[in-house]
Amino acid sequence: MSYNTLILTIDGPAATLSFNRPEKLNALNPEMLAEFSRAVDAVRADQAIRVLLLTGQGRAFIAGADIKQFLELDPLRARQLAHAGQEVLFRLEALPIPVIACVHGFVLGGGLEVALACDFIYAAANTKFGAPEVNLGFNPCWGGPQRLARLAGKTLAKELCLTGRLIDAEEARNLGLVARVFPEASFLEECRNAARNLAAKSRLALESVKKVIDGGADADLKTGCALEAENFALCFVGPDVEEGVSAFLEKRKPRFQS
Repeated sequence: MSYNTLILTIDGPAATLSFNRPEKLNALNPEMLAEFSRAVDAVRADQAIRVLLLTGQGRAFIAGADIKQFLELDPLRARQLAHAGQEVLFRLEALPIPVIACVHGFVLGGGLEVALACDFIYAAANTKFGAPEVNLGFNPCWGGPQRLARLAGKTLAKELCLTGRLIDAEEARNLGLVARVFPEASFLEECRNAARNLAAKSRLALESVKKVIDGGADADLKTGCALEAENFALCFVGPDVEEGVSAFLEKRKPRFQS
């Protein structure tokens, strides 16, 4: 599958999807959003892929949406754009495999919303995060405020979205938005190493971990624990548990089949 605004590369069980409009700091336009949607579907359909990295070409991850498109919107088209972006990010979030946002440079507006829909974020030290939509006269609309509030609380979500201020990678890490921060020169290789390590694990186990955390996040404790028990049991359907335990006891690396 070919793309004009994205680069999708597959290295064994690890896939990397790069936003590729570097001359526009990877600003999201309708073509990129449509191609992003197709790429998410392609990754889901490929059962050999166990982990997905999202990156950006050039000096930014995604510096927001292409601003010029907003001059063409009326209320109906604005609602359609909001729903289109939300739908893509719901499907990204629902991928059964781990999705890592590997970000650098600017992660603004829609770019922040894309990153927040991933399972976790690794950032280069030079990264700047922000939700500056309020400065243009509207609110973020692709789930950023909702995911921010759930991740770091309503107070932080309101402060960032109401002021539009930018925060650096270290502040984002301290606030719980970013899992790890790496030096700019090595962050992409660090992300790829993390992807390789994840890709070597049992796909069934990776899927189970996502299910119990995502499914239990909005449930009461008993319901969440019941979900853990059910998925734990399902891990014993295939051969991966036997292989993982045997490899541990034999002091060797496991060779998982799923």
